[in-house]
Amino acid sequence: MYVDTYDLSIFYYYTIIGENVIMKFRRFICVFLIWILLCTQCTVFAYADEPESAGEGTKSITIDAGSALLVDANSGAVLYQQNEHDEVSIASVTKVLTCLLVLEAIDRGDLGLEQQITASASAVTGLPSDGSNADPAIVEGEVLTVHDLLYCMMVVSANEACNILAEAVSGTVPAFVAKMNSRAEELGCKNSHFMNTNGLTTADHYSCAWDVYLITREAMKNETFLDVCSATWKNIQPTNKCDKTRQLHTTNSLLDGWRYSGYQYSHARGIKTGSTDDAGHCLVSYAVKGSRTLISVVLGAGVAPDGKGGTNILSFTETVRLFEWGFANFSSKTILTEEELIAEVPVALSKETNYVTVHPAYTKESMLPNDLNPEDLHREVTLHSEIANAPIAAGQELGSITLSYDGITYATVPLLALNDVSVSNFLVAKHAVETFFAPTIVKILSVLMILVVIALVQIGRIYLRKRRYGRGHDRQNGRQSYRGRRF
Repeated sequence: MYVDTYDLSIFYYYTIIGENVIMKFRRFICVFLIWILLCTQCTVFAYADEPESAGEGTKSITIDAGSALLVDANSGAVLYQQNEHDEVSIASVTKVLTCLLVLEAIDRGDLGLEQQITASASAVTGLPSDGSNADPAIVEGEVLTVHDLLYCMMVVSANEACNILAEAVSGTVPAFVAKMNSRAEELGCKNSHFMNTNGLTTADHYSCAWDVYLITREAMKNETFLDVCSATWKNIQPTNKCDKTRQLHTTNSLLDGWRYSGYQYSHARGIKTGSTDDAGHCLVSYAVKGSRTLISVVLGAGVAPDGKGGTNILSFTETVRLFEWGFANFSSKTILTEEELIAEVPVALSKETNYVTVHPAYTKESMLPNDLNPEDLHREVTLHSEIANAPIAAGQELGSITLSYDGITYATVPLLALNDVSVSNFLVAKHAVETFFAPTIVKILSVLMILVVIALVQIGRIYLRKRRYGRGHDRQNGRQSYRGRRF
C-alpha cells in the first residue's frame, strides 16, 4: 500500500503546532480573566475621622427678633445664629448692596466720587410719599455729587438717592437691580432676591440674615463705605434746585441720639437701619472693642414697652445685647497649629509608601466661648478623595478640617501633604487597566468577546480534526479504488 509519508508528516506537524498554539492561547485567556477579576474586586478602604466628644457648650442667649446673627469679623467665627437663613423682608438694609455696587463702580473707574450726577424724572418719581428721603427730597434736574448721594442713601436712607445712583452706574434702575442679584449670587447669597434698589416692600424682594452678613462683610472692605455708614451727621451744601443746606442725621440710634435717645452704644460703628410694616425693625451693625470687631444682623424686630410709658425699638436694644454678650463671653484662642499632624491619608499608585500625613495650612485662631476649650471642638476631616493618587508634592492640598461645636462652625482650614510621594509607573498602568474595565458595560463586552474567542477556538479545533480524519479517509479510499497501470 502506497503512503505519502512526506505529506502526512507535514499534516501532523502543523496539527501539533496548531494545537500547541491553541492550548497556550487558552491558558493566556484564563490567566488574563483571573487577573482582571482580582484587579476589579479589590477592596478599597475609606478614611474617616471620628469627631471628639463635646463639652458643656456656650452660655445661652435668646434674641427678641425674627432672625439674628453675630459673627467675629476677624476670624469669621459665628458666635450666634437664629433663623439666619429664613427668607424675610429686609427693608432699607437693601441699601448696603446698592452702596457696594456704586463703590465697586468707583473702584473700576466707571464713576468718580466727586462726579456730579443729575437726577432724572424716572429716578425721583413714583416713590411713596411716606417713605424716607432727603430733607427736602431730591427733585428732577437737581445736581449732586456721587459722594453726597451716598451720604443721603446711607445716613438718612433716602430712597430717591438709590435710584439716582443706580441710573448713574447702569443706565436704568432695572439694569442695576439685575446687577444686584448677580453680585449677591457671586458673594454666595442663596436666599436673596432683589426687585428694587431701596428695599421698599415689593413682592419677591427678600433676603436673610446670613446673606446680609455676606454682603456687609464684602462692603466693609471699602474704606469709603466705612466712612459713610459710620457718619452720625452730614451737611449737604445748597444745589441748583435747593437753596438751603441739607442737614442729614443718621437713622442709626446706636451712633447718635438726635432721633431717639437712650440707645447709644459707644462701641458701635454703623451700618444701616431698615423699617417697614412688613419687615419690622432691622439693623445691621458692627462694633469695635480693643482688637475685636463683631458684626451683628437683627431682622424682624418689633417694639416693646420700656416700663416708663414709652416703647423700645428692639432692633437697637437686641443688637446691643448681642454685642455685649459676644464681647463678654468669647475670647480669641488658638484652635489649630500649622505643625499639628492631623491624619494619615491612604495613597495609591506608589511603591514608596501607602499613606501621606496631612497638616493644617496655617495656624488658626478663633473666637471661642470662654468656657470652651479648643480640645472640646468637633473635628471633621474632609478629603478631596478617599485615596490620594501619587505623585503627591509636599504642600499639596488634599482636603480640609472643620472645627465646630454645638452646630456652630469656628474654622475650616485646608490640609496639606507633609512630604513628597513618588509614583510607580507599573501601578499607574495597572490603575489604567482597572479604570478601563471598571464600567459594567465594559465588563459585559469583555466577557462576550472572551466567549466569542473561546467559541472560535473550539470551532477551529473541530475543523482541524475533521480535516485530519477526512483527508486520511479520502486517501485510503483513493488507494483502494485505484486501478491504474503500475510500473
